[in-house]
Amino acid sequence: MLKSIYKYQNEAGTDEAGRGCLAGPVTAAAIILPPDFENTLLNDSKQLSEKKREFLKPLLEKEALSFSVRHVFQEEIDTINILNASILAMHKALDGLLNTPSFILVDGNRFKPYPSISHECIIKGDGKFMSIAAASVLAKTYRDEYMARIHEEFPMYNWKKNKGYPTKEHREAIRTYGLTKYHRKSFRQLPEQLSLDI
Repeated sequence: MLKSIYKYQNEAGTDEAGRGCLAGPVTAAAIILPPDFENTLLNDSKQLSEKKREFLKPLLEKEALSFSVRHVFQEEIDTINILNASILAMHKALDGLLNTPSFILVDGNRFKPYPSISHECIIKGDGKFMSIAAASVLAKTYRDEYMARIHEEFPMYNWKKNKGYPTKEHREAIRTYGLTKYHRKSFRQLPEQLSLDI
């Protein structure tokens, strides 16, 4: 059972999606839920089916006291690296909240202090706290929607299905068609990339 709050009311949960992808942005969400919020379906987005995530998305948006979702795109990921880009996306999402949170709960073990608000990193927090789980669902659904849109531009990579992750199909498409403007050029796109000049 997920906990509603960690220490304080008005806590913001934040999480990201798309860190391990070869293409597209890293997307983060931040959300403040009412202290009495309960939902038995809500869990870490990775544990939920796409159908359940899509069901939860409008419910979370409606019930939230405030929420915000932000992308950091591949050009910036290539410039500042994926860890810094993930943290930047979370900071941008926090910037977008209409309510100032009393405290920030961060999924994972790496974060940079956000101005004037204390935070706590919680390993596997998206399976422990409602607000982080909710942020994980929003980050994942918004990013999936974005990948489905750019899929229309480059359907041969099948981003609608693989969402930019390094599936066998995605890597085969890279071998056949090369890289697009949406690919992260700083990532090792193919296993043999270290020995091939591509």
